[in-house]
Amino acid sequence: MAYKIQTVAEADDLVLLRRSWTLPVLSSLYQPKQFTEIRRNLTTITDRALSQSLQSMEDRHWVQRRVNPEARPPRPIYSAINLGSEISQITGSQVSFAANGFG
Repeated sequence: MAYKIQTVAEADDLVLLRRSWTLPVLSSLYQPKQFTEIRRNLTTITDRALSQSLQSMEDRHWVQRRVNPEARPPRPIYSAINLGSEISQITGSQVSFAANGFG
């Protein structure tokens, strides 16, 4: 799995890839999810760490945040895009999420 990720990533992407929660968050975004769904999959992540991780990946255009206007109250939905989507497809198919979290 690491080799596949290295083949799609550029050298300047490695800093973000080495951060603690980048790969687990991207793995959970193999399909679009709300913040609470991501948090439920990664039981040991704090809200702050998840928020910072998502923001860092949004800044790199790996994750897209859009608001579902039909939901009441409106809720953001996060999707892996660009390189984030490629990595998510690599990791998401090989990582399972147990009922109690990332496993």
